[in-house]
Amino acid sequence: MWKDSTVAPENTGSAEAAASAGFAETRDADPRISVVVITHDRREELLRTLGRLAELPERPPVFVVDNASSDGTVETVARVHPWVRLLRAERNLGAVGRNVAVERVTTPYVAFCDDDTWWEPGSLARAADLLDAHPRLATVTARIVVEPDGVEDPIVAELRDSPLSGPDWLPGPALGSFLAGATVLRVDAFRAAGGFSPRLWLGGEEELLAVDLAARGWWLVYAEELTVHHAPSAARDATRRREDGLRNTLWFTWLRRPLPAALRRTAFLARTVPRDAASARAFGRALAGLPWVLRERRVVPEEVEDGLRLLEDAQRRSTARRYVG
Repeated sequence: MWKDSTVAPENTGSAEAAASAGFAETRDADPRISVVVITHDRREELLRTLGRLAELPERPPVFVVDNASSDGTVETVARVHPWVRLLRAERNLGAVGRNVAVERVTTPYVAFCDDDTWWEPGSLARAADLLDAHPRLATVTARIVVEPDGVEDPIVAELRDSPLSGPDWLPGPALGSFLAGATVLRVDAFRAAGGFSPRLWLGGEEELLAVDLAARGWWLVYAEELTVHHAPSAARDATRRREDGLRNTLWFTWLRRPLPAALRRTAFLARTVPRDAASARAFGRALAGLPWVLRERRVVPEEVEDGLRLLEDAQRRSTARRYVG
């Protein structure tokens, strides 16, 4: 399904690659944190991201899971950034590629990063400090700045104004979910919760993992002092992403919400999503998965469901959560 790929600098014959690899010998690494990136056919965006990660003062180990790219991503990364640990999937694993990488992480914390996002210098160390200081904290999610204009992503306002409450020790607003491309997680908590579901593949896959963490007593938080930069890739299928996201929302709802909430959420989506072929396919695919959903259904504890109900109003008003495209 996947293969490790490591290329020694002396085998590349590239001064650029040797210089990139050499950064590992010039600074002490922060031993607390690694970075995991998943990618598929976005070679140029990934190279930009890896260049940014190579400049971080934390000098984290970086794992790249290539989800069966056909654009020469693996060969180019091995040549230009030989310090990266490459994992080559033989098919597109989607979000499960992160699980594969986390199996190999040896640090207590892991930062997820998309191939079109990168962490601001110092943010990883500050995230590790927060996780060090708060043992029941599973995730810290950063402020997201959209490039090239440097404006905040609309989702940031929702994170900052989260209606959820939590214990006084929380270092920021409590969250009901997280954004994988802008979040640092506690590795032990991630593994114990099972990581990302292979069923959901990609598209809103964080929600199921988030509530499973919460059901285990973990807290998720937004941290204003952390920053991730996002330069949205043009190489994306917006319609497919909407279809997968809507299907996954329906699956999540029936996997974890009690019956009245599941019916209410399903009815709301049926009324409000675009009435087009993509929405019809999403509902059809969700319905086709009903047998396994009912078989694997596990309703969250009441205190977690209370938080999900609080979030519903914010999600209905959201300008960042639209099933369009």
